[in-house]
Amino acid sequence: MLKKPCEAVSIDNYITGSKESFIGEISDPRIRRIEGDITKPLSLEGGADFIVHAAGLASPVYYRKFPLETIDSAIMGAKNLLELARVKNAQSFLFFSSSEIYGDPDPNFIPTPETYRGNVSCIGPRACYDESKRLTETLCMTYHQLYQVPVKIVRPFNVYGPGMKANDYRVVPTFLARGLSGQSLPVHDKGNQTRTFCYISDAMPGFFKVLLSAPGGEVYNVGRDEEEVNMMTLANMVSDLFPGRVRAQLVKYPEIYPADEPQRRCPDLAKIRGQLGYAPQVDLNTGLSRTLAWFRDAMPPAGECIS
Repeated sequence: MLKKPCEAVSIDNYITGSKESFIGEISDPRIRRIEGDITKPLSLEGGADFIVHAAGLASPVYYRKFPLETIDSAIMGAKNLLELARVKNAQSFLFFSSSEIYGDPDPNFIPTPETYRGNVSCIGPRACYDESKRLTETLCMTYHQLYQVPVKIVRPFNVYGPGMKANDYRVVPTFLARGLSGQSLPVHDKGNQTRTFCYISDAMPGFFKVLLSAPGGEVYNVGRDEEEVNMMTLANMVSDLFPGRVRAQLVKYPEIYPADEPQRRCPDLAKIRGQLGYAPQVDLNTGLSRTLAWFRDAMPPAGECIS
């Protein structure tokens, strides 16, 4: 897409950090950043061929701290962006939903297909995130049905890689940053919760395939369906990257982290593989090593705080 003349416009209120902590300095004249609030009505000069709603507070520590903002950014943000897509006659609208909309899946539905309707609490500590994503999917499909907005939805499964924040309590950056500091790797509860992890260079082609090639009104899982590992195994894999320096340690859930996390999470990728040719390539060990290399460069000098 970037081979054609185009301009990318990002809108962010930077509620979780400064501009520089996310993407640093950008010199490409085709990329324009706007500090703004998508929960308010939007106006944009010129056309808008592709609109991506990726705004949200995806880390449990953030949606525990900002529950109302989590709800508003998903639902009100989508309403305003969908209206913009309708007015601008956008070619494609992509909404970043979440694997969290499946809740804690029935074991008979793991790997989990897009047709699974979920096992989600509407009043639990994660509900502000899970349920706002579910309602936003409904809103997107309603705009597709009423106004023919070419809506596509992705449900990412534990995407990781360079650029993540070390202090937002997501497991991969937490383990790697603590390993670099020589600290123990905190494994919540018994450590038997399982996940699959998708490296960013595998996830991005999936997102673009959906944005550019999927038909409107469709939903796709994006992730990796191999190497479903429990958290203790993941901690041991990370500790192997720091031989003799760090070890895993079982801990209770911290107060700022919602404790009702799913026991298992693994996507069924048959739909996106069959329809769009999606094929993730990076195994977990390789992805962890690449992410660690980025963290080595990003970590501040001793005594400073990484965000």
